[in-house]
This record gives sequence, C-alpha cells and structure tokens, in this order.
Amino acid sequence: MFGDMMGMMGKIKEAQQKAEDTKNRLETVYIDEKSSDDLLNITVSVAGAIKKIDIKDELLEDKEQLEDYLILTLNKALSRAKASYDQELAALAKEGMPDIPGLDMFK
Repeated sequence: MFGDMMGMMGKIKEAQQKAEDTKNRLETVYIDEKSSDDLLNITVSVAGAIKKIDIKDELLEDKEQLEDYLILTLNKALSRAKASYDQELAALAKEGMPDIPGLDMFK
C-alpha cells in the first residue's frame, strides 16, 4: 500500500511539473491580431501578456478612434489567447491526470 501511495505521489508531482512546463511554454507562444483595416496590429502571448503594439501613423491623428481600436483589438487578441491557453491546459489535464481512485470526476 505504501508503495502505491509513493507511486501516486510521483505521478502527481509529474503532472504538476508538466502543468508548470506548459504554462512556461505558453509564455512564448504568440497570437497576432489586427484591426480590419490593418491600422493596428497587436501581439500577445497565449498566457495573456501584451508583447507588441504597432500603430499606423494615420491612426494617431484621432485619439478617440485609436482608443476604440485598442479596446476592440486588444479584447479580440486576449480572447483568442485565453481560448488557446484554456485548450492547452484542458488537454494537459485530460492526458496528465494520474489514476487516483475517486478523482475520475476531474477527467
């Protein structure tokens, strides 16, 4: 019984390490989003960090329009990033959850 417990603990630690490795990897996976007229381009990591914002000069002439573009484009980029992040973690949870009696509901 003690050996089984040690084996389960090892599997749990392995699953935790996989989750941490995946989260770190997702810091380096990027999503690009642009406005419909290509005046604003935004790059975010799948983990949700804004990495780059490129604004065309003509958009700088209208503060209100720029604010609207930023809000719309950032929200689209962050929404796509969150969906990718959630999908990656769900796949990890499905494949990496150790077989522990009573935890079947998490698979």
